[in-house]
Amino acid sequence: EAGGDAELKELAREEMKELEAKLAAAEAELALLLIPKDPNDDKNVMLEIRAGTGGGEAAIWAGDLVNAYTRYAGSQNWKVQTIDASPGDDGGFRQYTMEIRGESVFSKLKFESGVHRVQRVPATESQGRVHTSTATLAIMPEVDDVEIKIDAKDITMTTARSGGAGGQNVNKVETACDLMHHPTGIRIFCTQARTQLANKELAMQLLRAKLFELEQEKQASEIREQRLMQVGTGGRSEKIRTYNWKDSRCTDHRLGQNFNLDKVLGGELEPVIAACIAMDEKEKLEAMAKEAMG
Repeated sequence: EAGGDAELKELAREEMKELEAKLAAAEAELALLLIPKDPNDDKNVMLEIRAGTGGGEAAIWAGDLVNAYTRYAGSQNWKVQTIDASPGDDGGFRQYTMEIRGESVFSKLKFESGVHRVQRVPATESQGRVHTSTATLAIMPEVDDVEIKIDAKDITMTTARSGGAGGQNVNKVETACDLMHHPTGIRIFCTQARTQLANKELAMQLLRAKLFELEQEKQASEIREQRLMQVGTGGRSEKIRTYNWKDSRCTDHRLGQNFNLDKVLGGELEPVIAACIAMDEKEKLEAMAKEAMG
């Protein structure tokens, strides 16, 4: 009988352990549900990559990032459309803008805004010296005309011939759209769609996203949260990652973590993005707990 009691106690202890683990998991889940949802999380995005310092090598590096994010979008079953592309002289792109559509795109890509720095021996380098180049990423949630009003008198829209590949229609008909927003000086040249109307719509979509980003930056600077992730600030000037060829290492400076370089550039960004989301959630929970304690 005594043996039976000991057995029951052991079973009870085991069950207690299981229930405690379940309770802890449920509490963690509940805590995450208490975090206010970012209203932009479900939105599609405009992803803009610009070559920074480093001349021709910076454009090649921007091209590498275009490939990485295109592959990542493919792995998520998102739809990608090129909006604007300015090729570099030695390859890559001086500037590249793509529209990414799908499920919860902004929620995953919002932490990618900032300066991406590469350290490697460029293909254009004859002496074998390591160069440092940069490219800047901006992730802009798409907004509709209800969220961002654009006054018709503030814009000038002209058409031009697109040139390049795409058959006779592209070269003979003025399908390209050149859009200027006078109050901000933002200029968008859209050539990728095959019709003038489609290019006008894409240009307006990109303009709304850029104006929304400016508005978000303004709000963020007024009520800056002292948090490492700085979500929603645009963070264009912040150096967020270094890609080191010699050590095959990609370092995220906000996380203080290293990732496999080849995998990241191959589009396997999920571990990096998941770590950024986890850190952001942790910081938000800490801020809420601090606030609750007064």
